[in-house]
Amino acid sequence: MPAKRLKRLFAALGAHVAHPRPREAIANTVALVIVSNQPFYPLYLYWAVSPVISPAFLTFLSTPLFALVPSAMRCNSRLGRCLLLCAGIGNTLLCRFAFGNASGVEAFLFPCLMLSALLFRRDERICALGFMALSFAAYLVPVDAVMTPLHLYSPREYLALQRLNFLSAASLTALIGWLFAQRHPDIAPDGETGTDQLA
Repeated sequence: MPAKRLKRLFAALGAHVAHPRPREAIANTVALVIVSNQPFYPLYLYWAVSPVISPAFLTFLSTPLFALVPSAMRCNSRLGRCLLLCAGIGNTLLCRFAFGNASGVEAFLFPCLMLSALLFRRDERICALGFMALSFAAYLVPVDAVMTPLHLYSPREYLALQRLNFLSAASLTALIGWLFAQRHPDIAPDGETGTDQLA
């Protein structure tokens, strides 16, 4: 019985993120991966950095936004992709305020930049450029001058936090690259596919 329920759960999740257009399907998958991993971030922080994990709970504020991406995508493709990037950039900026510059959490802007460049078609270049600019702006905000981090970790803990954030952001960036590499034959150079034209 548990195996059948698990199978039905995965089938439901697969149907939830499914989309006839490659870019939209990738965006839905990335959103689902982030939603499934966010609850574990405080645990990673506890195991790898420090028992003080309270700043990590702020990441849960963006969880509903990531969870809404597939639903928004079904209503409006561009809205869904923009929502994913707004949630990612906003969450990273919020974490920069919570943890401070020394945390290295700005590494999560790299997958945001990658998604900004790859999620939009040629006729949507203004969206791609806008989100790229927003990612750079989020990095340039002088967060330490605006507010003190919610908790000051020791230098050793900050090194561990930087390592944790780099590995997490690098893993997400690699996943995005892998997903696009698998879909590459289905994405024509002009940004339109057969399924795109049907929609």
